[in-house]
Amino acid sequence: MLLRVITYNIHRAIGVDRRFRPERIVAILRHYDADVVMLQEVDEGAPRSCELNLAEELARKAGYPHFALGHNVSLKKGRYGNATLSRFPIVRERNIDLSITESWIRRGCQHTTLELNGHGERLEAFNLHLGLSARERKKQIELLKRSAEFSGVDPQTPLIVAGDFNDWRSLLLPEFTNGLGFGCATERKRGPYRCIPTYPAFSPQGGLDRIYHRGPLQLLSVHSCRLQVARVASDHLPIVAEFKVE
Repeated sequence: MLLRVITYNIHRAIGVDRRFRPERIVAILRHYDADVVMLQEVDEGAPRSCELNLAEELARKAGYPHFALGHNVSLKKGRYGNATLSRFPIVRERNIDLSITESWIRRGCQHTTLELNGHGERLEAFNLHLGLSARERKKQIELLKRSAEFSGVDPQTPLIVAGDFNDWRSLLLPEFTNGLGFGCATERKRGPYRCIPTYPAFSPQGGLDRIYHRGPLQLLSVHSCRLQVARVASDHLPIVAEFKVE
């Protein structure tokens, strides 16, 4: 079967023009019609996003029957975190705390188990947003590796780790490709950038948004969003990858 995956830091649906316009995010998601959408910086109940449950709003308007929201940060009113929208049933959802004591921003990784068909085939999806310092990110990956949710996944099970890694210098790339046996869908073999650039959206220079994959997943294609609306809808561009589940 074919599996299309999007990872996208939507910046709370507040674009580079500082306007809250969730309809722009919806237009992008509807255009690419992915099976699984992994979003970061998703609000729930916050005044800056009209106190909406943004995951529910985007899922409903983009046509996704299943969604899950993992909360990382509590605001004076409302909270935000990572959200996964899916065409497939979500049979399990957990939030893994990746917060480091010396950092003032709480971080997390949302783990969802998706049922791909009626024969028990599943996809394990880890949707994360890492910290701003290299030291912090390394510690967060160690927390992820030691978590029961991650360490308990069978190597032959389709597994995706995607999100905003904030990894400007690709220091975490060997951690996944050498240490954990992942392929990096967003890595480039040639050109000026080690990974597909996604930030800032209007003139991408950094490949902050990554998709790593393991198990019976064959990468068929990958690219950043080419729609003009994506240049203003968020400060990041979404990444679209298509896999064959073998």
